[in-house]
Amino acid sequence: MSAVLDLPLQRHRFSRAQYEQMVDAGIFGAEDRLELLDGEIIDMAPQKSRHATAVTLLTEVLRPIFGSAHTLRVQLPLALDERSEPEPDIAVVPGSPRDYRDAHPTRAALIVEVADTTLAYDRIRKLAAYARAGIPEYWILDLAGETLEVCRQPMGDTYGERRILQITDRVTPLAGSGEVAVADILP
Repeated sequence: MSAVLDLPLQRHRFSRAQYEQMVDAGIFGAEDRLELLDGEIIDMAPQKSRHATAVTLLTEVLRPIFGSAHTLRVQLPLALDERSEPEPDIAVVPGSPRDYRDAHPTRAALIVEVADTTLAYDRIRKLAAYARAGIPEYWILDLAGETLEVCRQPMGDTYGERRILQITDRVTPLAGSGEVAVADILP
Protein backbone atom coordinates (compact mmCIF):
# COMPACT_ATOMS: atom_id res chain seq x y z
CA MET A 1 0.00 0.00 0.00
CA SER A 2 1.44 3.38 -0.98
CA ALA A 3 1.24 6.44 1.19
CA VAL A 4 -1.18 9.08 -0.03
CA LEU A 5 0.05 12.62 0.17
CA ASP A 6 -2.49 15.13 1.34
CA LEU A 7 -1.53 17.99 -0.96
CA PRO A 8 -3.89 20.85 -1.63
CA LEU A 9 -4.99 20.88 -5.24
CA GLN A 10 -4.74 24.08 -7.21
CA ARG A 11 -7.91 25.18 -8.93
CA HIS A 12 -7.75 26.85 -12.29
CA ARG A 13 -9.23 30.32 -11.99
CA PHE A 14 -10.77 31.87 -15.07
CA SER A 15 -10.58 35.52 -16.00
CA ARG A 16 -13.64 37.43 -17.12
CA ALA A 17 -12.18 37.56 -20.63
CA GLN A 18 -11.77 33.75 -20.72
CA TYR A 19 -15.28 33.25 -19.35
CA GLU A 20 -16.79 35.57 -21.97
CA GLN A 21 -14.85 33.75 -24.73
CA MET A 22 -16.32 30.44 -23.54
CA VAL A 23 -19.82 31.95 -23.57
CA ASP A 24 -19.27 33.38 -27.08
CA ALA A 25 -17.94 30.02 -28.30
CA GLY A 26 -21.15 28.30 -27.19
CA ILE A 27 -19.49 26.09 -24.59
CA PHE A 28 -22.44 26.72 -22.31
CA GLY A 29 -26.01 26.20 -23.45
CA ALA A 30 -28.73 28.84 -23.32
CA GLU A 31 -30.36 26.94 -20.46
CA ASP A 32 -27.19 26.98 -18.35
CA ARG A 33 -27.49 29.47 -15.49
CA LEU A 34 -23.94 30.37 -14.57
CA GLU A 35 -21.91 33.19 -13.13
CA LEU A 36 -18.21 33.85 -12.61
CA LEU A 37 -17.16 34.63 -9.03
CA ASP A 38 -13.54 34.88 -7.91
CA GLY A 39 -12.45 33.02 -11.05
CA GLU A 40 -14.80 30.07 -10.48
CA ILE A 41 -17.73 29.24 -12.73
CA ILE A 42 -20.69 28.73 -10.41
CA ASP A 43 -23.99 27.01 -11.20
CA MET A 44 -26.81 29.29 -10.14
CA ALA A 45 -29.74 27.80 -8.26
CA PRO A 46 -32.98 27.38 -10.20
CA GLN A 47 -35.51 30.10 -9.52
CA LYS A 48 -38.55 29.10 -7.57
CA SER A 49 -41.82 31.01 -7.73
CA ARG A 50 -41.26 32.92 -4.46
CA HIS A 51 -37.83 34.03 -5.67
CA ALA A 52 -39.22 35.28 -8.97
CA THR A 53 -42.05 37.10 -7.18
CA ALA A 54 -39.58 38.83 -4.84
CA VAL A 55 -37.42 39.97 -7.78
CA THR A 56 -40.52 41.39 -9.49
CA LEU A 57 -41.63 43.18 -6.31
CA LEU A 58 -38.16 44.63 -5.78
CA THR A 59 -38.11 45.95 -9.33
CA GLU A 60 -41.49 47.63 -8.92
CA VAL A 61 -40.57 49.19 -5.56
CA LEU A 62 -37.04 50.33 -6.45
CA ARG A 63 -37.65 51.81 -9.92
CA PRO A 64 -39.44 54.99 -8.73
CA ILE A 65 -36.99 55.44 -5.83
CA PHE A 66 -34.00 55.66 -8.18
CA GLY A 67 -35.66 57.39 -11.13
CA SER A 68 -34.04 58.09 -14.49
CA ALA A 69 -30.54 58.69 -13.10
CA HIS A 70 -30.17 54.93 -12.58
CA THR A 71 -31.01 51.73 -14.41
CA LEU A 72 -32.31 48.61 -12.69
CA ARG A 73 -30.64 45.54 -14.17
CA VAL A 74 -32.40 42.30 -13.33
CA GLN A 75 -30.27 39.14 -13.29
CA LEU A 76 -27.74 40.59 -15.72
CA PRO A 77 -23.93 40.54 -15.58
CA LEU A 78 -21.93 43.00 -13.51
CA ALA A 79 -18.21 43.20 -14.27
CA LEU A 80 -16.85 43.47 -10.72
CA ASP A 81 -13.19 42.80 -11.44
CA GLU A 82 -10.99 40.69 -13.72
CA ARG A 83 -12.18 37.43 -12.13
CA SER A 84 -15.81 38.12 -11.24
CA GLU A 85 -18.90 38.63 -13.34
CA PRO A 86 -21.85 37.76 -11.12
CA GLU A 87 -25.48 38.17 -12.15
CA PRO A 88 -27.15 39.74 -9.11
CA ASP A 89 -30.91 39.59 -8.83
CA ILE A 90 -31.02 43.40 -8.90
CA ALA A 91 -28.19 45.81 -9.68
CA VAL A 92 -29.00 49.52 -9.57
CA VAL A 93 -26.39 51.09 -11.82
CA PRO A 94 -25.80 54.72 -12.78
CA GLY A 95 -26.98 55.98 -16.16
CA SER A 96 -29.27 54.60 -18.85
CA PRO A 97 -29.47 51.13 -20.39
CA ARG A 98 -27.65 52.31 -23.54
CA ASP A 99 -24.63 53.29 -21.45
CA TYR A 100 -23.95 49.54 -21.22
CA ARG A 101 -24.44 48.60 -24.85
CA ASP A 102 -20.76 47.73 -25.37
CA ALA A 103 -19.72 46.58 -21.89
CA HIS A 104 -21.34 45.43 -18.67
CA PRO A 105 -21.38 47.95 -15.81
CA THR A 106 -18.48 47.82 -13.37
CA ARG A 107 -20.15 49.57 -10.47
CA ALA A 108 -23.54 49.79 -8.81
CA ALA A 109 -25.23 52.01 -6.26
CA LEU A 110 -27.10 49.05 -4.80
CA ILE A 111 -27.07 45.30 -5.30
CA VAL A 112 -29.85 43.04 -4.03
CA GLU A 113 -29.70 39.26 -3.85
CA VAL A 114 -32.84 37.27 -3.09
CA ALA A 115 -31.92 34.28 -0.93
CA ASP A 116 -34.19 31.28 -1.10
CA THR A 117 -31.70 28.41 -1.02
CA THR A 118 -28.49 30.48 -1.31
CA LEU A 119 -28.37 32.44 1.96
CA ALA A 120 -24.92 31.25 3.09
CA TYR A 121 -23.43 31.83 -0.39
CA ASP A 122 -24.95 35.33 -0.54
CA ARG A 123 -23.77 36.19 3.00
CA ILE A 124 -20.23 34.93 2.55
CA ARG A 125 -18.93 34.65 -1.03
CA LYS A 126 -21.06 37.30 -2.71
CA LEU A 127 -20.82 39.72 0.20
CA ALA A 128 -17.02 39.52 0.11
CA ALA A 129 -16.91 40.05 -3.68
CA TYR A 130 -19.26 43.04 -3.56
CA ALA A 131 -17.39 44.61 -0.64
CA ARG A 132 -14.00 44.18 -2.37
CA ALA A 133 -15.47 45.88 -5.45
CA GLY A 134 -16.54 48.83 -3.31
CA ILE A 135 -20.29 48.40 -3.82
CA PRO A 136 -21.61 50.95 -1.27
CA GLU A 137 -24.80 49.09 -0.43
CA TYR A 138 -25.70 45.39 -0.60
CA TRP A 139 -29.02 43.90 0.44
CA ILE A 140 -29.88 40.25 1.02
CA LEU A 141 -33.59 39.50 1.04
CA ASP A 142 -33.93 36.31 3.10
CA LEU A 143 -37.19 34.68 2.01
CA ALA A 144 -37.18 31.95 4.65
CA GLY A 145 -36.50 34.34 7.52
CA GLU A 146 -38.60 37.12 6.01
CA THR A 147 -35.86 39.65 6.74
CA LEU A 148 -33.75 42.12 4.79
CA GLU A 149 -30.05 42.29 5.58
CA VAL A 150 -28.65 45.73 4.75
CA CYS A 151 -24.88 45.98 4.33
CA ARG A 152 -23.13 49.33 3.98
CA GLN A 153 -19.62 50.79 4.27
CA PRO A 154 -17.47 48.31 2.30
CA MET A 155 -14.18 47.56 4.08
CA GLY A 156 -11.92 45.01 2.41
CA ASP A 157 -13.99 41.86 1.97
CA THR A 158 -16.74 42.80 4.42
CA TYR A 159 -19.05 45.66 5.32
CA GLY A 160 -18.64 47.92 8.35
CA GLU A 161 -22.38 48.20 8.85
CA ARG A 162 -24.71 45.19 8.73
CA ARG A 163 -28.30 45.38 9.95
CA ILE A 164 -31.08 42.83 9.76
CA LEU A 165 -34.49 44.42 9.22
CA GLN A 166 -37.76 42.72 10.09
CA ILE A 167 -40.96 42.62 8.03
CA THR A 168 -42.29 45.75 9.85
CA ASP A 169 -39.13 47.83 9.18
CA ARG A 170 -38.35 50.35 6.46
CA VAL A 171 -35.07 51.41 4.82
CA THR A 172 -33.97 54.27 2.58
CA PRO A 173 -31.36 53.27 -0.02
CA LEU A 174 -28.23 55.45 0.18
CA ALA A 175 -28.52 56.63 -3.43
CA GLY A 176 -32.31 56.62 -3.60
CA SER A 177 -35.02 59.13 -2.78
CA GLY A 178 -37.64 57.18 -0.89
CA GLU A 179 -38.25 54.45 1.64
CA VAL A 180 -38.69 50.72 1.08
CA ALA A 181 -40.97 48.77 3.40
CA VAL A 182 -39.62 45.26 3.91
CA ALA A 183 -43.20 43.94 3.76
CA ASP A 184 -43.58 45.40 0.24
CA ILE A 185 -40.69 43.34 -1.19
CA LEU A 186 -41.52 40.00 0.40
CA PRO A 187 -43.79 37.64 -1.58
